[in-house]
Amino acid sequence: MIKKITPWIVFFLLIALLVIGFNLKDNMSRHISNIMKAQVPTDLSIAKGSLIDSLYNYSENGLNYEITFLEFGTTGCVACRKMEQVMQEVKLQFPEKVNVVFINVSFKENLSLMMLFGVSAIPTQILLDKSGKEYFRHTGYFSLSEISKKFDDMPINK
Repeated sequence: MIKKITPWIVFFLLIALLVIGFNLKDNMSRHISNIMKAQVPTDLSIAKGSLIDSLYNYSENGLNYEITFLEFGTTGCVACRKMEQVMQEVKLQFPEKVNVVFINVSFKENLSLMMLFGVSAIPTQILLDKSGKEYFRHTGYFSLSEISKKFDDMPINK
């Protein structure tokens, strides 16, 4: 009789563990979401505007770049690793024109920047003109030839 009960006990234990696991996952997701919300300023437009102006508005801050190439990703993602090669090529081919900036979203200090730009998937590329205004966004791998075309599509800043 014990042999017949043992499979049922194992079955119910597995079901109980699955239920507990799903509850822990949901609680952890809510906790991470609350942490991320707490780190983002309440008025995103003001925070984003002042951050962009101080870092990437080359008309204001005196740097000579025409474009900012923001790459949001991590070092553990396959497509992000492919984008590392593209970023290196962009740096080599457009050293005076394009400021290439890698933002590792796995670092806690970059979560607020990710939220400010509304990045929800990686890799994400964002191109800013010389006044810091976004003019292009792409998610996923983006080849050097494709991104070079987007550099040429940059709106003229006056």
